[in-house]
Amino acid sequence: MESARTSTMSEIVAAGAVLWRPASDGVEVAVVHRPRYDDWSLPKGKLARGESVPAAAVREVAEETGSTAVLGVQLGDSHYRVPQGDKVVHYWSARASGGEFAPNDEVDELRWLRPELAGGLLSYSRDGEILDRFRQLEPPPRPLLLVRHAKAGSRYDWDGDDYQRPLTVKGREQAGKLSELLRLFGPTRAYAATPIRCPQTIQPLADRLHLPITPEPLLGEEDYWKDPDAAFSRFLALSAGSEVAVVCSQGGVIPDLITRLTGKEEPPARKASTWVLGFTGDRVVTADYYSEPTG
Repeated sequence: MESARTSTMSEIVAAGAVLWRPASDGVEVAVVHRPRYDDWSLPKGKLARGESVPAAAVREVAEETGSTAVLGVQLGDSHYRVPQGDKVVHYWSARASGGEFAPNDEVDELRWLRPELAGGLLSYSRDGEILDRFRQLEPPPRPLLLVRHAKAGSRYDWDGDDYQRPLTVKGREQAGKLSELLRLFGPTRAYAATPIRCPQTIQPLADRLHLPITPEPLLGEEDYWKDPDAAFSRFLALSAGSEVAVVCSQGGVIPDLITRLTGKEEPPARKASTWVLGFTGDRVVTADYYSEPTG
């Protein structure tokens, strides 16, 4: 699935989530009541000026539910008409991570329900369709963030060891923007191929979240192609466990990894782009591509 983008100037863009939390027999999802419309819906809202779509999803969920949302995989979009024009809402699966609901003017009641019960309460079939997509993925997939390094200087103008070829000014700007996007997914582990431009790309994120960056030589272009099967096994090992990992690699590696995992032919891997891979066990069930460092 391609990354969520702002559409035409005449289209109203919003973002939201199926917010979930673990329950004794699976998961529960949040459904909110809006007194202005007297309806039950999934938490969502319009973008603020200059705000990215993923950031808007997290902010709107917090405002309507009181919960901090940790983004997971994309669940698709809803398109419909409102009095102001055409509207599109981009949705994610998002895990609730702390916070407490307090009634307000926009939302006066929140219910945590099993997904099948939540579907019966929702006022709009379009919300039900998004919830159905979430239910088809249960249990919620575990995301892994696979990042291509940001822009580095030209190898033809670099006289030193190519492993030491650093990010450019633009590359450092991209790395800063990436940290804003990637933090929304709650990574707690960070790995990078050994060319210096790879750890430099996720260093702003690591600094922000106080994460060490573990070197992964097999995920760099030179070592990967010496033994692709061993490198692929190492990548799968990084995806294991319940915590979210971010892995920064190179353009000569990422397309092969994505093809092996998803079967996609010639998958894109622009500089400073991200694949959010949704794992169930060691199997990828969703693959969302964010072509821009802002998401």
